[in-house]
Amino acid sequence: MTLASASPRTTPPAARRAPAPTSERLPAPPPAPGPGGGPAGRYRYDLRTDQWWWSPQVFALHGLTPGSVLPGVSLLLTGAHPQDRARVRQALADACTAGVPFALEHRVVRSDGEVRTAVLVGELETTPDGQVTALSGLVVDVTDGRAAAQPGDQVRALESEIEQLRTAMASRAAIEQAKGVLMLLMGCGDGVAFDLLAHISSHTHRKVRDVATAIVESASGGTPLPADVRGILHDACPPGASAV
Repeated sequence: MTLASASPRTTPPAARRAPAPTSERLPAPPPAPGPGGGPAGRYRYDLRTDQWWWSPQVFALHGLTPGSVLPGVSLLLTGAHPQDRARVRQALADACTAGVPFALEHRVVRSDGEVRTAVLVGELETTPDGQVTALSGLVVDVTDGRAAAQPGDQVRALESEIEQLRTAMASRAAIEQAKGVLMLLMGCGDGVAFDLLAHISSHTHRKVRDVATAIVESASGGTPLPADVRGILHDACPPGASAV
C-alpha cells in the first residue's frame, strides 16, 4: 500500500492479522508522556518493503502497548484527530511521492479518548539520483507546554521546536550520508566511519555535522574539502584510494 492511496479505513493485510488492543487481552494503555513532552518518539517507513517501525514513545503517545498492533499509515491516520487527518495524510503523501520534508502540529486521539497535541517531523532518505527510499522522523508530545502558554507564545515555541527538530533531522541525514561515503572510500564498517568523522571533528575543531556536510558536498562534486579535512582523510585512506 502506498501512502498516497492510504485512508483511515484501509488497513494493510499484515495489520488486519494483528489483534486489536482489548482490555481483556492486553494491559491498560500506557500513560501519555509527562510534562515537557518527554523523549521524542521516532518512526521509519521503508518504501521498498512497505514496512513501518515505531519506537515505544510513539506507541505510548497513541495510548497503545508496543507490539499490540503493527504500526502503519492506517494506524497513524486513524489516531489523528478527524480535523487534522487530511493534513497529515497529505504531508505523508507529498513526502513519499515528491520528496517534500515536513514539520507539522496535529492532534492525536489516544485509544482512551484523550486528545494530545504532537509535532510530527518527516525527513527523506534518498538514492543518489533523488529517489525516495524511506521516510523517517520524530514525533514529540507538546501538549503540556501548549496548555501553559499564551497563544503568541505557543506560536513562537512551536516555530522554535520545529526548527530544532528539523535541524536535528538534517544533521542526522548528512552524517548518515557521510558515513556511507567513508564506508565506500575506506572499505570499513558503520562504526569505524563514524569514529573517523568524530576524529576529524576533534582535530579540525568543526562540528561533526559540518564535517559530514563537507564530505557529502565534495563527494557530489560540489565544494572541495577544506585542506585540514582532506589531509586527515588522505592519511586515513588505504593505499590506492583517493580522498573525497
